[in-house]
Amino acid sequence: MRLSDHTRRPPWRDLKYALWLPLYLLLFLALERMPTGRYWATQLPVDARIPFCEWFVIPYCLWYPFLVITGLYLLLRDRAAFRRYMLFLGSTFLLSELIWFLLPSGQDLRPAVFPRENPLTALTAGLYRIDTNTNVFPSVHVLGAVGAALAVRDCRGLEQKRLLRAGTAALAAAICLSTVFIKQHSVLDMLGGLLLGGLAARAVYRSSPALRFSRKMA
Repeated sequence: MRLSDHTRRPPWRDLKYALWLPLYLLLFLALERMPTGRYWATQLPVDARIPFCEWFVIPYCLWYPFLVITGLYLLLRDRAAFRRYMLFLGSTFLLSELIWFLLPSGQDLRPAVFPRENPLTALTAGLYRIDTNTNVFPSVHVLGAVGAALAVRDCRGLEQKRLLRAGTAALAAAICLSTVFIKQHSVLDMLGGLLLGGLAARAVYRSSPALRFSRKMA
């Protein structure tokens, strides 16, 4: 039983493991506001063959509640899994920022004019306005989605919740695909996120079910 871990320590005590988040956000804002200048354009020929599809903006936006809800659930149900989740996200997100600083990247895939106008394309246009087309390799959207799916697999008590675990894996996959279908990232950005996520999973999760799951994903 894990009751002692939850009765002896109030949940907020473990929020200190999320202190990397304000640092990440501050650095992200600073990097986004740096003069663009030259950057490595990450798009590949295959990206031109992937059509823009505004429906994928839905899973793209679900990334935010997906990460938050996963973190809150782990904080209440499995503190050790929460700490591993924070370690995975904190290390990969901050390492991504270091890569963006040392190797400025961007992509030139965003359509000048949307093929149609509807609420979803309007939402996509709003995302374009608040998030530049730089600092894209590796994709933290991919890293976050993979991290949340791994954390669900890692959480004790969810071993028999096959539908939940399959659903979170499917959502993570949809989020990864959404990055290329709404032209926020290139295929290379997505693959870079998957590669970095796989390496981080081996270090953070080691022999846990989450690591076996990450190998299956790869």
